[in-house]
This record gives sequence, C-alpha cells and structure tokens, in this order.
Amino acid sequence: MNIASPNTIPAGISAEEWDIRCDLAALYRLVAHHKMTDLIYTHISARLPGPDHHFLINHYGVMFHEMRASDLVKIDLDGNVVEQEGLSGRVVNRAGFTIHSAVHMARDDLKYVIHTHTAAGIAVSAQEHGLLPISQHALKFYGHLAYHGYEGVALDLDERERLVADLGPHKAMILRNHGLLVAGTTVQEAWHLIYFLERACQAQVAALAGGAKLVLPPEEVRLKTSRQTGPTDPTKPHIQLAWDASLRMIENDAPNYRG
Repeated sequence: MNIASPNTIPAGISAEEWDIRCDLAALYRLVAHHKMTDLIYTHISARLPGPDHHFLINHYGVMFHEMRASDLVKIDLDGNVVEQEGLSGRVVNRAGFTIHSAVHMARDDLKYVIHTHTAAGIAVSAQEHGLLPISQHALKFYGHLAYHGYEGVALDLDERERLVADLGPHKAMILRNHGLLVAGTTVQEAWHLIYFLERACQAQVAALAGGAKLVLPPEEVRLKTSRQTGPTDPTKPHIQLAWDASLRMIENDAPNYRG
C-alpha cells in the first residue's frame, strides 16, 4: 500500500484510488527497470473499485520509466476518458483499450493486467510449440497458460470476445506473433506473473539458440512442479516479499512514481 497525505492527492480522487494509482505507476517503473518496454507502446491497467467499472491505463506518450500516479488515465469500458480536475487532456491508445477492456469486462477477479512486447516474449509467441516445459520458470505455467491467435493490431472491438474465450480461467496468455499478457488479483501477483513468464521465455530462446537437443522433465515432474509453483497464490508471503524487494529498486528514481 502507498499511504499518501490528503494534501498530496489531486481533487476528485479518493485515497483508495490514489493508492491504486501509486501501485500501478510502480508496475510501470518495474517493467521499465527490467527492460520489458517497447517505447510508448504496450500497457498496464488496473481496475478501480465501485459500480462504474472504471479502470486506469497509461497516458499515451509517457515513457514507462517516467510514469507517475498522476499520469494514469481513468477510462470506462467504452474507452471514454473520465475527466478529473487537474488531470484532463490525457489520451489513451485504442489498441491498448481493446485488449485491457476485454479482460476487465469479463474477469472481475483480475484487478491488474500487464501486456508486453519483449524480444523473448515475441519470439516464443511465434514458435509453433509455444512455451516449452524446459525450465522451472516455465513449469510454473504448465497447464495454466492460454494462447490467442494474432488478428492484426487490436483495434477491432469484436476481438475482445475471442480474446476472453481463449483466456478462459487462466491468468497468463501468449498472444501469438505479438507478446505476453498476464493478469493478477493483486498488484503483487501481476508483477510476479509477468516477471517469471518473461524469464521463462528468455530461458527458452537461449536454450534453443545453440541447436542442442533439449531435456524435458517427465510428465509427472511437470505436474508436480506446476502444483508446487503455480497457479500463483497471491496470499503466499514470498509474493509480497518479492514485491517489497522490487519496490526498493525504484524508490529513488526521479520523478517519484507517487507524484
């Protein structure tokens, strides 16, 4: 949680929303810190509590490493910007809206959605076999990973139905020829999922690069490891510990992400 003084919260924003804004801005900074960005493209979003079904997404054009709580834009499920005093004039990427609104509309349990275009993520998304069960990181997602076929730049709203159908009950998905998508019930879980899915993809690209024959664990070991490590349980203490440790890496970054 990021407790702020009431005097530092812009007018029209509740303390609860500001806390979510700070967590979301921290996610942007961490994605940047670990070099999972693609200039101003890709997005991370957060569902806001309440009956209005609003969510936060980045102000299009702001780099991830400079994202602040006040740079985030509140929009509704139709993509309309919900203007606030002192936070007007912000725009969002329509493709980002399509992908993120699909998840937020269909899965009330998922509060944070992260989408990336990393070299490793794109490479694995283009491999016919998808994510191989060749590492402990990959086995975290064994039996818990969805795939969605590429349909072009995500500007068509009717793709949302197919994207959600492909996601099913899962929290992680590979977007074919595109990148990675994860969603968490908490900010800590979302960060944990994208970090380890990205690392699993990096390991696979490195393992395949040399052309050596791969060693795959037997099925019973795959299933055992999947039960041990995934799907992520956001209540496990190490999930919070990893988040707290990660935040320390961006605490001294300027400008402060809580601004």
